[in-house]
Amino acid sequence: MAQTPFDQFLQETTYRDREPGKHLDRDTLYGLYTSWCCVSGKEPQTEHDFWAAMRERLGAGEFLHMKKCPAVADYILASYPALV
Repeated sequence: MAQTPFDQFLQETTYRDREPGKHLDRDTLYGLYTSWCCVSGKEPQTEHDFWAAMRERLGAGEFLHMKKCPAVADYILASYPALV
């Protein structure tokens, strides 16, 4: 099966864990997605389409955490402009 942009997003920006810890909440995950689209030159899909795709890809009890990558840096700087 061909890799979709949603699969690419998850592969490049997140890792999965079953430990709850400091995992990504819904707002952060969608914000990270929009930052990834900006950095990657991809057109963001609607929030509805994004969540439908995430439901297909994420299993119950799985938690996502951020990887170190340019999209994460972009998201952090956009979310906390006082850091710049």
